[in-house]
Amino acid sequence: MNLIVEPKKIKILWLGTPRISSEVLEKVILDGFNIVGVVAQEDKPAGRKKQILPVPTKVVAQKYNIPIYQPAKIRLDYDFIKDINPDLIITLAYGQIIPHGLLEIPKYGCLNLHGSLLPKYRGAAPMQYALLNGDKKTGITLMEMVDEMDAGKMYLKEEVRIDDDDNMETLTDKMVIAAFNALKNGLYDYLNGANNGEEQNLEEVTFTKKIKPEDEKIDFNDTAINIHNKVRALNPDPGCYFEFNGLNYKVNSTKIINNNSIPNVIVSYDKNGLIIGCKEGCICFTSIQKPGKNMLKIQDFYNGNRELFKKDEIIK
Repeated sequence: MNLIVEPKKIKILWLGTPRISSEVLEKVILDGFNIVGVVAQEDKPAGRKKQILPVPTKVVAQKYNIPIYQPAKIRLDYDFIKDINPDLIITLAYGQIIPHGLLEIPKYGCLNLHGSLLPKYRGAAPMQYALLNGDKKTGITLMEMVDEMDAGKMYLKEEVRIDDDDNMETLTDKMVIAAFNALKNGLYDYLNGANNGEEQNLEEVTFTKKIKPEDEKIDFNDTAINIHNKVRALNPDPGCYFEFNGLNYKVNSTKIINNNSIPNVIVSYDKNGLIIGCKEGCICFTSIQKPGKNMLKIQDFYNGNRELFKKDEIIK
């Protein structure tokens, strides 16, 4: 007779770095799971002042007195995990490729909470791509970790609705709940052999790419809907910007105006928004940030910068 494996009694090592991972980690800890260590990326400069701050999962680990490990390159430095000897490894947005030798350490294997409904959107930025493409739903997939990126068997999916006004911040809030539910609902059956997983349909696989600095710039030769979705996908971090008279102006909220106009030309500028022509339709910016200043709602920005933009001027 096989002994029942209780998910909350085994030793779990958590691999993750950003906010979504930290918030799910805290929920898991508070729910009674035995997290014996947290592995995160190194602390990096953040914000306008470029202060070196602890990454979000490190903050949670320290709050609950859980050992934290931050190897520069885990593919070269993972012997410490052998000493921890975890029963199970769970990753959520760690940010580095996991080497094969590490995958073989835990007796119950390694699971990943991936931010899409696989096999759609394998890769580094699945949530951003769901917003970029204007998808109406996404979700979390509890999956097997294998040597190939996001290619393992799928054990459970939790769907998340994407509303028209969602951005990365609000979508992350929803995905935190979905990831926690996927883990709670799927871990018992996985550990006890009641769920053998489902192979991914290779014909349905799509990939995402890492968001690069050049992706942050707005091109008004694109359509209004694409620009609107880009702002949603990159808000709040790293954010989008447009260039005007040699300066970069960041934006984080927009509206689509269906009237047609000439791309790159200012249609109007007042307390209701800065409207600029696009390839199809117009885009209205409802919050703007000058270099070195704070992001402001358009009413406040306009009151302090009434002469900054003029009708029929060209935006580069």
